Amino acid sequence: MQKNNNAIALTSIIAGVILVVALVALFTYGRQGSVEEDTLTVQGVSTIKVLPDWVSVYFIIQTNGTTSAEASEDNNEIYNRLYNALIRDGFKNSEIGTESFNVYPNTYYDNGAQRTDGFIAAHQVKVEFSTNETGKISLVVDDGINAGAGVSYINFELSTNLQNQYKAQALEEASIDAKAKADAVAKGFGKSVGKLVTVSVDNYNYYPWVMYSAEGVRSDSSAKLAAQNINPTTQDVTAMISATYKLV
Repeated sequence: MQKNNNAIALTSIIAGVILVVALVALFTYGRQGSVEEDTLTVQGVSTIKVLPDWVSVYFIIQTNGTTSAEASEDNNEIYNRLYNALIRDGFKNSEIGTESFNVYPNTYYDNGAQRTDGFIAAHQVKVEFSTNETGKISLVVDDGINAGAGVSYINFELSTNLQNQYKAQALEEASIDAKAKADAVAKGFGKSVGKLVTVSVDNYNYYPWVMYSAEGVRSDSSAKLAAQNINPTTQDVTAMISATYKLV
């Protein structure tokens, strides 16, 4: 009987110790979990005005044929005339490139039924050169039209090197803007900015300057007129970031 009482007492003591430990742990966790650190999230924005360094003229060569081979052959003849004219006018092979080339059935609907009438070959060609040579735009357009190609677009663009340069600059300036905003807001609340918690890039915008677009309707006279009156202008490159800081 005495042994049983001792066992019961020992069990009660152990259970009591476990309960106390559990309560202490729960109390400690509850206090820590209820403490929320003050943070501040801001957006940083930057806008850079840039000048393009490339002119890009896009041509479309479209031909029809009873067979895919015939459509392709006629298309190549026009391309060769365009290519040879550009080379004669001093353009480099590296400045002339194919953007896309497709041959597909010429399908249409007649009284609800799909029909096929030969094939279409479509070749998009891009000619690009420095904006220091904008006087050549008319020459390029004339070469294309005389060869039998249509002008799709005339764009001012940034080279890959300049895109990377301005992207880095815009994002850096957006980061500086975010930090300045965070400092100002924190000061207003009598606090200061602490450690950076998170940062994300929300947006970076660069689009080519479209100076001429055929807009679905080929017009050689409109393309020639546009080519005579095109000069590069500044354009905005923008960046936006979000940053979260601790407040101390």
